[in-house]
Amino acid sequence: MENTLFILFVSLALATVLNLVLKKLSVSHIIGYILTGTIVATLFNLDEKSTLHTLELVAEFGIVFLMFTIGLEMPLEKIKRMKKLLFANGFFQVSISALIIFAITKFAFGLDTTSSLVIALAFSLSSTAIVLSYLKQSKDIYTPYGEKSTAILVFQDLAVIPILLLITFLSTNGSSIEIILLKTFISALLIILFMFTIGKKLMGYLLQLSTNTKIEELFLASVLSIVLGASLLAHELGFTYSLGAFIAGMIIAETKYHIKVESDIASYKDLLLGTFFFSIGTKINISYFIENILYILAVLILVMAIKGIVIYYIIKMDSNKSDSIKSGLALCQIGEFSFAVFALAASNGLLEEDLSNFLILVTVLSMIITPFIVNNIYKLSSFVITEFYESDKIAPINKNNHIVICGYETLGRIIARDLEKEYREFVIISDNLKHVLLARKKGYMAYFGHLEKVPVIESLQIENASSVIITLSNLTKKALICEALLKYDEDVNLIVKIDSIREKKYLKNLSIRNFIHAQQETANLIVKKSLEITI
Repeated sequence: MENTLFILFVSLALATVLNLVLKKLSVSHIIGYILTGTIVATLFNLDEKSTLHTLELVAEFGIVFLMFTIGLEMPLEKIKRMKKLLFANGFFQVSISALIIFAITKFAFGLDTTSSLVIALAFSLSSTAIVLSYLKQSKDIYTPYGEKSTAILVFQDLAVIPILLLITFLSTNGSSIEIILLKTFISALLIILFMFTIGKKLMGYLLQLSTNTKIEELFLASVLSIVLGASLLAHELGFTYSLGAFIAGMIIAETKYHIKVESDIASYKDLLLGTFFFSIGTKINISYFIENILYILAVLILVMAIKGIVIYYIIKMDSNKSDSIKSGLALCQIGEFSFAVFALAASNGLLEEDLSNFLILVTVLSMIITPFIVNNIYKLSSFVITEFYESDKIAPINKNNHIVICGYETLGRIIARDLEKEYREFVIISDNLKHVLLARKKGYMAYFGHLEKVPVIESLQIENASSVIITLSNLTKKALICEALLKYDEDVNLIVKIDSIREKKYLKNLSIRNFIHAQQETANLIVKKSLEITI
């Protein structure tokens, strides 16, 4: 017991330190957990059959909770809305990548058909955990390449279920393919009918009851019961735990509880996923890695090149070169679900242990490289083509006596519309890419960037502008922008929207010429209109 507690202490301490260091280097925390598992397994010489058995059982539910949260983001309505991007691009990416990799592994490397199929399907998947986090954080999820990449990732997440099912059935002995397919169809029909009828009512009833108690622990217990119950039901019918969890997530996604459920389950999902990646790390043999490093790198480069090229040409069919290149770069890596595929295949005897170790090492290296690729995706793609989507990279405009509108929420949109009616030249700048894309669709000159940065100020020719209108609501942002603009040009004509006298006092030390008190102006207009009616 004391030895187990000491190993647990070392694991937690090491994972914390490693992830703090990796965070500084913009490397995913997933790598920290994998490295921790490798180091701990090497230091304590863990016996896989005894010590790691319970760990792997717990770790499996990391993937279960990940699939549950993906289900929460995938209501049926969203799948219908994205069906063209999701099913067309996603299907072609997975199937073409898998076919090419299957042919190479079988005919060039001489592996058997089953092993080649497992490898091809696993390597066709990309990293949802790393890529989607980057797209959300950078707001690139709203760009055309971000939308297309997200759609492919969603399809891959959906494809994980049949891939895991296929591996389970490939390991089934003594049954013909017809019997297996019939059993699968009947079982799938039963679980879907149950989950979307009786199961849906039970989930809603349980969540409603626990919410009415106003006890957070009961609500969380209800959510955990739903996830585990759905997982166990799917497993009893011959499917993976993940399938039940995914369907449960899809059902809850269509209820009013989905946001609360997702926030409550997040920490548990991350903890269990950390355990899963830790267990993957325990299977990495360092001496084996050193002995085969050249082969591992060669396979890694080959797989990433194949996937990148396939994705480029699929996106290129109905998009521009820039979006295609960035999508290819974003999704060329091998994803975390590949670990689950290799683990399941190895445990069912479909992959040899050495081959499984080799494939895991290739996947780990791929995921180590990925954060560096996605964080520099614009720089890498700029070797071929450039565009306006990169934040603060604005080509200098040739304007004089123009108006600069900072922000494109409701007020910014009204101002832009009215200036257009007056035939005045204006430029929109926003740090919300979704707003920039919306303004561009309207035909306005809009740019993605931060107006407090000197390169952006210079590019927008602020010194030649007749005025700069600040429509933002965030007081700190307003202060930063005004300070930067006045430092650059003390004569700039600033028109700042404020929401209270407190905001005006906060900005009083800056030489701002015009304040527009939103509440006061609204009140003046209401009074004026009411008096007109009275008269």
